[in-house]
Amino acid sequence: MSSDYNLELLKCAEVRDAVERYLESDPSYVALRRDVPHASVVATQVKYLQRARRKLPSLYEARCVIPPRAFEQSSSEESAERKPLSGGSVLDLTCGLGVDSLALSRRFDRVVALERDEALAEVVRYNMSLLGVNNIEIVADSAESYVARCDEGFDWVFVDPDRRSDSGNKMVCMEDCSPNVLELLPQLERVARRVAIKLSPMYDCAEAFRRIPGSEVEVVSLAGECKELNIYTGAEREVLRIAQLGVGEWLFSPEDMLAEPTREEFVPDRWHYLHIPDVALQKARVAVAALKPYASIWSNNGFAFSVERIDASVACRSFEIVSCEAYRPKELKRRFKGVGIEVIKRDTQLSVEAFRRAIGARAGSDKTVAITTIGRDIWVIEIKPL
Repeated sequence: MSSDYNLELLKCAEVRDAVERYLESDPSYVALRRDVPHASVVATQVKYLQRARRKLPSLYEARCVIPPRAFEQSSSEESAERKPLSGGSVLDLTCGLGVDSLALSRRFDRVVALERDEALAEVVRYNMSLLGVNNIEIVADSAESYVARCDEGFDWVFVDPDRRSDSGNKMVCMEDCSPNVLELLPQLERVARRVAIKLSPMYDCAEAFRRIPGSEVEVVSLAGECKELNIYTGAEREVLRIAQLGVGEWLFSPEDMLAEPTREEFVPDRWHYLHIPDVALQKARVAVAALKPYASIWSNNGFAFSVERIDASVACRSFEIVSCEAYRPKELKRRFKGVGIEVIKRDTQLSVEAFRRAIGARAGSDKTVAITTIGRDIWVIEIKPL
């Protein structure tokens, strides 16, 4: 761990008082102040506490110690809290900053959390004392070593493998991450009834079902961004869950990924509403299955169109269509030249910049325009929020 994160230094009253005093200040300003004790240490802690205010509100409120790398790799509290795990005991193989362990401590009587970096493990122990949490045992050990000698049983094992190589490159495949979950899985199933695996949001859902049959696969999104993909072993049946944080959850079967898109001819004057499937639906390739009962949709990554307004519980953003026409730049220029437009694109190689340039528009928010390819044609749809 960096010398900026000497725990004993960060625990001392002088440094904690300085962090509190400058918590709302620019960290660069704090780092240059000669009257601040250990200014670089205080500035770095201020910087990451400010960043933790929304992502990790509990740690922020308790003024926990937040090492930079551990912060970058941690879950948000919101995504950690909603995982559908509970029981008597759980083994967290990859503690890190302890955000998932903290969430698990609220739904399990006992949490054993492994962190192979002893310095980071000590930081987490200190943070848990600040948070008043006393049912988490932090063990400084690797997953492989601990599981090999483990002779007790847990209700769940949770693992969020390190997806960074030694050189800092992002990794997606389970076998490339640390620990290698696929290699370790037989031993994990020896010590627990069920295993929860958090993966990169880039991981393919179909591959998840293929590599770990009989699982529940979950795609989580927040504010239009895909946050994580989770696998839960030992499910009663294979289920694909879409979780849009703060909105709702929807269940699908793996077969729904094979749903056929709309085959009918696109008739622009027919449609009154445009719908943008949530990114989790697109990621899981179930937007077609989700929206076909309500609207016509030509691809999992595209827009859906309907004559009537659709059920507000569907995971999508909806707009009223103002106009819908084929992409003919000269004609469009008469209406959009000089107008500031926000552009939403799907299923087209035409870039936003090239589109604005071709129709003489500029970046702005005077109007919102969606562009997409259906069949062989590019369509330009002016829309407005409902």
